[in-house]
Order: sequence, then structure tokens, then C-alpha cells
Amino acid sequence: MRALRVVGLHEDGKSIVLEDPASRTRFLLPADERLRAAARGDITRLGQIEIELESQMRPREIQQRIRAGESVEQVAASAGVSTQRVERYAYPVLLERSRTAELAQSAHPVREDGPDVQTLGEVVAHSFGVRGHDYSQATWDSWKGDDGRWVVVLRWKAGRSDNRAHWAFAPGAHGGTVTALDENAEVLLDPSAYRAPRTVRALAPARETEFQPTLDSVEPERAQLPSAEPDPDDDTREIPRVPVDPDEDATVPEPRPKAKKNHPIVPSWEDVLLGVRSQRG
Repeated sequence: MRALRVVGLHEDGKSIVLEDPASRTRFLLPADERLRAAARGDITRLGQIEIELESQMRPREIQQRIRAGESVEQVAASAGVSTQRVERYAYPVLLERSRTAELAQSAHPVREDGPDVQTLGEVVAHSFGVRGHDYSQATWDSWKGDDGRWVVVLRWKAGRSDNRAHWAFAPGAHGGTVTALDENAEVLLDPSAYRAPRTVRALAPARETEFQPTLDSVEPERAQLPSAEPDPDDDTREIPRVPVDPDEDATVPEPRPKAKKNHPIVPSWEDVLLGVRSQRG
């Protein structure tokens, strides 16, 4: 290894001129951060710079990874560089992805009998309305797969779950076409298949109430009208009057005491037919 000597600063102000004392050959050395770290003896900083230079991606590779669906943060973390350095090359590709997702919303979903008359955006917006979701909070994005086809993704949140639906987008005349790639995409393309969940009505707790007997709670045979034949056990029926001889002293028999019963007094058949009440002692 030959030793060089410093001649001075180049006229551009960014490089240092070195010379081989033996051959008088001069060399130009960029005065970059690596040189400054080495001149200070900052071994830690010098090693970090070496790692950054080794992991730094070329602009074309950065754009390819962004176009394939990776975010700026993901590419920066993978390359070991700052996000500002990646954003410089990723910005035009991110615009391309956003524009493609916008065009896909104007494409027509492919049905069994051909492309739908409605666009993808119209069908999805209707499906969100049927399900009670907020379509304004959903986000569209796209990326280009390894096969060269564009894939469109819709992200939305329902309750605590994060949902995604994917379609394959084929640009073409009249907006192009989209084809569902997963179950969520198929469900959103068929709003008529949605059934709202049935709500269960909460029942009030049973309250203990005192039972009050009503006419409906009386035994059927007691609620009916009495039969034409008198009840032999009925002590409340009227005592027949026995005709007596006018010459004899008529003695009125004392009425029999009424027996107390647990059920209401049932009127006699004559009372029911004549609409009158018998006089009871």
C-alpha cells in the first residue's frame, strides 16, 4: 500500500488533491462525510455510514417495490435508510397507484352474463348503504402484481374488525372491468344477498302480583247458567209453600238457615227466566 500526501483543496471546494511522492501522480479524493468521520477518528460514525451505503437501494428498485404495494416506511426500514430518501423516488409511483384505484371505481364488475351496467363504485356504495356502513370512511388503493395485472383493494372498518376486498382491474374501453378475487369482494358485488341481523327483544322481568279471580278464572261448570233441574244439594233454593185449610190456623214454617259455602250464590232457574230475584229471608 503506497502512502499519499495531501496537496490541497480542489478548486471545486468539495474534493482534496492527493499526490504520490514517488511518481508525482495526483489523485482526487471527495471530501464527503466518510472522510470527515475518518479524519476525526469517529469509528462509530464511519461504520454506520458503511452500512447505509451497502444497504442503499437504487431508485429503480425503490419504485418497483412501491409499485408492488409496499409503503414508504416498509421500504425505508428494509433498506436501512430514512423515509425522506425513499419518498423522493416513491412519490410518482404513489400517484400512479392512487390514479389506478380511482379508475378502477369507474370499471364494470364482471357478472355471469357479462359486465354490469353499473360501475364498481356505484355497486359498492349501494352495498355499504344496505349494510349501514359509512362509505366515506372507506379507502381505495392499488398495486401491480408479479403477473403485471393491477389489483385494487378497498379497506373499511366495521365495528372492531378491519376488512379488505380485492378485485383484479383490467383497463379498457368504457372504463374497463373488475373481477372479484376474494369472498368480501363477491359479497359487496351482490347487495341482494345481504340479510340484516335479527334483533332480540329484551323481556321485562316477571313481577309477582296478587291473583285476582275473574270470570274467566272460575271453573267452566260454575260460570255456566244453572240447569233446569234443581240441585238437590242447593240449600239456598226457595222453600215451596204448602196450602192449608182456611179454617185451621196456618203456621208459617220457619226458614231453614242458609248454609255458608265457598262459592257465590247461584240464582234459581225461575229467577233467570223471569228476570226477577226471589225474596229470601
